[in-house]
Amino acid sequence: MTLELQAVAVAPRGGAPLFPPVSLSVRPGEVATVMGPSGIGKSTLLDAIGGHLAHGFTLSGSVRLDGTDLLPLPPEARRVGLMFQDAVLFPHLSVGDNLAFGLARSVRGRPARRAAVEAALERAGLAGLHDRDPATLSGGQRSRAALMRTLLAEPRALLLDEPFSKLDAALRDDLRAFTFDHIRSRNIPALLVTHDAEDARAAGGQVIALEP
Repeated sequence: MTLELQAVAVAPRGGAPLFPPVSLSVRPGEVATVMGPSGIGKSTLLDAIGGHLAHGFTLSGSVRLDGTDLLPLPPEARRVGLMFQDAVLFPHLSVGDNLAFGLARSVRGRPARRAAVEAALERAGLAGLHDRDPATLSGGQRSRAALMRTLLAEPRALLLDEPFSKLDAALRDDLRAFTFDHIRSRNIPALLVTHDAEDARAAGGQVIALEP
C-alpha cells in the first residue's frame, strides 16, 4: 500500500499556490514528514489528501493510494485516517464506546466488537478502562485512545497533524514511539506534519520542507 503524491499544490481560489508542487511516494510502514513555517499550508495539504479541503481552495495534481485515484472519492471512501493535535474523544461515550465508534464494519456482532475493543485497549495500555469517562484520562491516555480508535477503522493510510505538539517531553517520546510502532506493524503509509525536528528524526522516513 503506497501513498503517491504527484505535483500536488493547493491555492486559494483565484490566488497563488501556498507552496510549490509536492511529489513523493510513501512506502508501506513508512512515516514521511512535512515541515515548514506556520501558515505555509502543511495542514491544508493533509486536508486535501483526506478529502477535507475547505471551500475556497483549489487542488491540483494527483493523489493515489495503492494505485487508486483518491481525489474523486468522498472522504469516507478514501479510508485515510487522521490524527490531530487534540485527542478529541466523544465526551458522551465511555472510553470503550469511543473505540467501538471507529470499528470497521467488517467486525460484526456485539461479542466480536467488544473483543476487538478490549484487545485494542490492552495494546494501548488502557486495559480495564472500557467503561471510564474520557474526561478522567490523562493527556497521554487520551492520545493513545484516539489513535487506537483511528486504527480500528482499518485505514489504508494515516495522516498525522502535529499529534505530539501539546504533550510534555516524556509523554511525547512515549506516544511518538507508540504511534510509529503501530504504523509499522500495520504496514501502512503515513504522512506527518510537524515543527519538531525530533519528530522527523524518530519517524525515520523522507522529509519534505515546504517553502513559500
